[in-house]
Amino acid sequence: MQRNTWLASAAVLGIIGATGGMLAGGFANAQDAPESLLPPGFDDPAPAPTPTAAPAALPTAAPATAPTGAPPANPGVPTAPVPGVLPPVPTLSGEDLQGLPTLEELEELTPDELDDRLGLKPKFDIPPAARRSLAQVGVLSPEEGGLPTGSLGKQPENLVRAVLAGTQKPMVSRWGHILVRRALASRLAAPEGMSPVEFAALRAGVLNRMGEFTVARAIVQDVDTGNWSKALTSQALTAYVGANDISGACPAVRLQGSERDDPQWVMMQAICNAYAGEGALAASQLDRGIENGIAPEIDLLLAQRYAGAAGRGRRAVEIEWDSVEDINPWRFALANAVGETVPQALLNDVMDGPYAAYYAQSASTAPMLSLASREPWVQQAASGGIFSARAMVDFYSQVYADNAIGGDAGDKAAALRQAYVGANAQERINSMQQIWGEGGDYAGFVTTAFAAARIAPSEDFAGYSGDLITSMLSAGLDRDAAAWRGMIAEGSLGWALIAVGTAGDSRASADALETFTGNDDSTDQRASGFLVAGLAGLDRLSAADLEAMQGELDIDLSRATRWTQMIGKAADADNRTLVTLLAGLGMQGTDWSQMTPLHLYHITSALRRVGLEAEARMIAAEAVARA
Repeated sequence: MQRNTWLASAAVLGIIGATGGMLAGGFANAQDAPESLLPPGFDDPAPAPTPTAAPAALPTAAPATAPTGAPPANPGVPTAPVPGVLPPVPTLSGEDLQGLPTLEELEELTPDELDDRLGLKPKFDIPPAARRSLAQVGVLSPEEGGLPTGSLGKQPENLVRAVLAGTQKPMVSRWGHILVRRALASRLAAPEGMSPVEFAALRAGVLNRMGEFTVARAIVQDVDTGNWSKALTSQALTAYVGANDISGACPAVRLQGSERDDPQWVMMQAICNAYAGEGALAASQLDRGIENGIAPEIDLLLAQRYAGAAGRGRRAVEIEWDSVEDINPWRFALANAVGETVPQALLNDVMDGPYAAYYAQSASTAPMLSLASREPWVQQAASGGIFSARAMVDFYSQVYADNAIGGDAGDKAAALRQAYVGANAQERINSMQQIWGEGGDYAGFVTTAFAAARIAPSEDFAGYSGDLITSMLSAGLDRDAAAWRGMIAEGSLGWALIAVGTAGDSRASADALETFTGNDDSTDQRASGFLVAGLAGLDRLSAADLEAMQGELDIDLSRATRWTQMIGKAADADNRTLVTLLAGLGMQGTDWSQMTPLHLYHITSALRRVGLEAEARMIAAEAVARA
């Protein structure tokens, strides 16, 4: 049970209405008989007319009328309508006519725009009985491994908003990425004072920036489109484009109509109109967009190709890349969706640019791309935490089954097969080394995790223990890694990974730490700093050894910052969700050189204190292995 009492207090509001005064006046005066509340002619039927030989003559004198502006003789009784006389027609002033479209404008409006102008577009596209509550938004319940539903309910809204809005970069840690994704996907209640829709938009934004487009899409889909705000709509479009699911956004686009007028929205409207059976309208919208130059021509042509795939209104659209100088998420997703090959030169620029992670994350899960073209993207996604070790085995199994795939992807698939079926342990290790590469690619370690766990611990293979244990711990196989304890020398990389990555409360010896530090060839002895920080955060280092190692490595784990104070207080309150989000805030970056021992110490310490020790151990071991 979470104790969500830190920095917030519950407020109970009660509103009591008094209606006695309204009832008291109803019995002030008695009346002789009940008075009908219906208009004349609705209570008693009119008496049947008596048949006569001829109709009675009409009066010749006009009835007297009250002067203009004079009140009726009996204001309490409504005036009966005069038979044969129509009621007066209300007149419209010039102000009433302002804003109404002219006939020419009406002819140019689309059905959605016409509904917007006339106020006919419904707010919701689902019946009231099918609408979902906003009390909890998410896809992972506590029973399925999600974090506690009400864990952020009592937390200050400004703090939660600042943490989520401040997480602008992906995580340097693969295991940190996995943990933060789990928290953001959990079925959570919004903090008091924060709109659940805003809370969903903030969470989807972090997931999009992490490259978890499919999870972000699931979060926004858990909110009825009639409740979407501008911020949630923006994050939803980012998620749909990143997940290569362009038409998936159509329910919201058609429901919101002309809420936006930016080029991407206009193109989305045309595409959605095409898939709603309005092909002619979609074609005219995109043609008008090309004439007006609302976006680069390549974007509009790709939108035409995508829209033309719907219905019978197909037409040839020639795509020319000669004048295209760069790639963007919109044209990348549309090109993938319509099967248009992006020139390799543009892809090379993307892979070497600052947004390489985005395209890797988007393309790695795109089912319309070939296995061979996806392979480099899949490697990057696995290193970042999007692909699991099991998913990597599945992927390379498909590559191996396709005899037409050669090159680096085919070689890795064949090597992975040999890592499982090799004649002996040495042959299997050699195959794994081929996948790891000379530089020790972390995605390769993820790929071989289960194969590494099949190597029986032996002193004969102690020289490979560092890489084998790194591979096992990349998939969380800590029990298999722990089996190597006693087989390897103290102070080695394998010893360090077991010391921080496996369960147990044994303390590391000072002599072993000295040996590891002496053999550490990482930049600025970063691996040794991470090892000391991890051991201290897991409470596996004595106070004397900690003080000595801090002096030797010139690090200070006692330095306080605003972030360290926040994550410490969240751990004091035993709030797993808030600790996880704050840990993600402190793990932002694209390289482990951006992580400090101070941050790692407070992350592992806070996670351990709130019952997430397994995750803390995996993060610490990964830091040592990737330093």
